[in-house]
Amino acid sequence: MTQSGLSQRWRAWAGSPTRLHGVALGSLIANVTIVITGGAVRLTGSGLGCPTWPRCTDESYTPTPAMGVNGIIEYANRTLTGVLAIIAVLGVLVALAQRPRRRRVVRLSALVLAGIPAQALLGGVTVLTHLNPWVVGCHFLLSMGIIAAAYAFWRSTQEGDGPVEPVIPRPLRHLTGVLIGVAAAVLAVGTVVTGSGPHAGDENAKRNGLDPAAVAQLHADLVFLLIGLSVALWFALRAVDAPPAASRAVTVLIGIELAQGVVGFVQYATHLPELVVGVHMAGACAVWLATLAVWFASRTRAATGQSENGRRDQVRPPSTVTNTARESTLSV
Repeated sequence: MTQSGLSQRWRAWAGSPTRLHGVALGSLIANVTIVITGGAVRLTGSGLGCPTWPRCTDESYTPTPAMGVNGIIEYANRTLTGVLAIIAVLGVLVALAQRPRRRRVVRLSALVLAGIPAQALLGGVTVLTHLNPWVVGCHFLLSMGIIAAAYAFWRSTQEGDGPVEPVIPRPLRHLTGVLIGVAAAVLAVGTVVTGSGPHAGDENAKRNGLDPAAVAQLHADLVFLLIGLSVALWFALRAVDAPPAASRAVTVLIGIELAQGVVGFVQYATHLPELVVGVHMAGACAVWLATLAVWFASRTRAATGQSENGRRDQVRPPSTVTNTARESTLSV
């Protein structure tokens, strides 16, 4: 096949809005997955399964048989970073292939890609500092930031590029912003709780020295605040007859918060068994995603946007995909 033929096939494959949506969703799923597998590394005591970085040992990039299962687990998690990078690069390339090219989508895809090497470097620092709990916490929070970027990238493929238009009253829109801030605080304090607890990732790793009961209580207080704000927002949206999508998003968030609260109580009452702690970590990702969903459900974007050449253009709504025979509508 000629170079021109390959180029045409690439444009036909990558230029589809459906393809862009699928790659963006894949990037989001992959970034959530590596948070969960990273938790598995810590909970299995494999945080120093590869005791150095970027190599696994001073002589090898791969684990040796003498390193046992812990080395394999840590190395497998490192390998997943490469998978994330490949998906992120593909996301940028597919975003660039869209016609008309959408600058906001390209920027968000590039932001996700930029987060991958940053995450890898900070992961290396956690190993080189022998799992310093503060560095480990920052590594987790960076992952949450990348998940937020990946979620925004995915949602941008479902909407236009016009100005943001709130679909709920401004005070409630502000409340959704407060909700995101409190959810971020819950995640941040959660990392401090983890840093004071027993699951360090290695039996010789240091803890942060804080009283586990005290920081756990602070974490619980923030969770109660988050649930209270969510319930208040739900009632407020019902009172102003907000769009059903906004109310549904808050309903889902409250359900996930309550489930996560139950898991948190169970893990505390049962003295932090590894499996329950792992479920709680996955739940943290779910709470964060559900909170972001509330924010995005509180506004919309029109299909008219600014093209990369600076003119106002009619951007084809990403929810509509045209083929040679007909148009089929994607669900949002």
